[in-house]
Amino acid sequence: MLLKLDFSDTTPIYRQVRNQIVRAIAEGELAPGERLPTVRALASECGINVMTASKAYQLLKQEGHVQGDRHGGTFVAEPDAGSGPSPAAVESLRLSLDELVAGGMSSEDVLALCGHLLDEASSRRDRSLQ
Repeated sequence: MLLKLDFSDTTPIYRQVRNQIVRAIAEGELAPGERLPTVRALASECGINVMTASKAYQLLKQEGHVQGDRHGGTFVAEPDAGSGPSPAAVESLRLSLDELVAGGMSSEDVLALCGHLLDEASSRRDRSLQ
C-alpha cells in the first residue's frame, strides 16, 4: 500500500493515513476482505512511528472501516448498507458544508460541487474495478 504523506501539512500523520485508506476503500482500490499491511510494515513503508500507524488503524476500526486483531491481521470491513452513515461522518460532512457556505458558496454551488466530487469518485472506482 503506497501512501503519500505530507510531513509539512498541519493534518496529523495518523489522520492522513486514515484519510488515504478511507479514500482507497471508497474508490475500490481496497476491497472488502482485503488484508492491510501490519502496523509495523505500514510504519516502515511510510517512514512513520509504529504508534502513529497503530493510532490510524485504531481509528479506522472504531469507525468500522476495517476489522481484525493483533493476531489475525487487519482487513477492510464489509460495508454495512443498512446501518447508514456514522454520526461522526455526518458531523464531519456538516462541518465541511458549513465551511463552504461560510466561505461564500451558495447552496446551489455546494450541491454542484458535491455532485461533481461524487461523479469523480464513481469514475475512479469504476476504473479500479476494471
